[in-house]
Amino acid sequence: MRKIRFPLSAFRFPLFILVPASRAVVFFSIAIAGCAVDLATKSWMFSRLGMPGGRVWWIWPDVFGFQASLNEGALFGMGQGMVPLFAALSIAAAAGIVFWLFYAGAGRDWLLTVALGCVTAGIFGNLYDRLGMHGLRWHHLNQLHNPGEPVYAVRDFILVMIGKWPWPTFNIADSLLVCGATMLLWHAVNGRR
Repeated sequence: MRKIRFPLSAFRFPLFILVPASRAVVFFSIAIAGCAVDLATKSWMFSRLGMPGGRVWWIWPDVFGFQASLNEGALFGMGQGMVPLFAALSIAAAAGIVFWLFYAGAGRDWLLTVALGCVTAGIFGNLYDRLGMHGLRWHHLNQLHNPGEPVYAVRDFILVMIGKWPWPTFNIADSLLVCGATMLLWHAVNGRR
C-alpha cells in the first residue's frame, strides 16, 4: 500500500494577512463603540419604560416613540423561541467576519472595514441579550415562560408608525446591522475594491 505524503509547507499559512493597523483600529473601534451604545441605550430605555406591555413614550405622537419589547426570534420576530440557534449563528457570523477581514484580506478596503465593524457591533449587542446577560426576568406567566425565569430575548425599544401600522420595534444593534448590510450591498453592486 502506497502512502501519500504532503510536504509540511502545504499546511503552513499565515494566521493573518497583513492589513493596515488603522483598519484594525477602525474595525474594533466601531464594533466596541457601537455595541456599547446599543447596550447603554437598551439599559436606559428599559429602566425608564419597564417590561413590555407598559406605556409608549411618544417623541412625535403616533409617528415615533419608545416602547419596550422583547424578541426571542430574529428579523421581524421570525423564529420565536429559537434563541440557541440564533446565538450560535451570531457567533459563527462574528468568526466569519474576523476571518474575512484579517485572513482573507477584506480589511484592506475601508468600506468593508466600516461595514463589517457595524455588523459586528450589531451581532454582539443582540447576542448579549440572547444570552440573557442583561439579567431581566419574566414577570408574568405566558405560554413559554414562568414568572421569575431569565429572559433570553433581544431588548427592542424604538417604535415607528407607518400610518396606523407599527413597524416592528427595533434597537441600535438592529440599525447597525442594517447600515452595515446596506454598505456591503452597495460595495457588491459597485464592485469597489
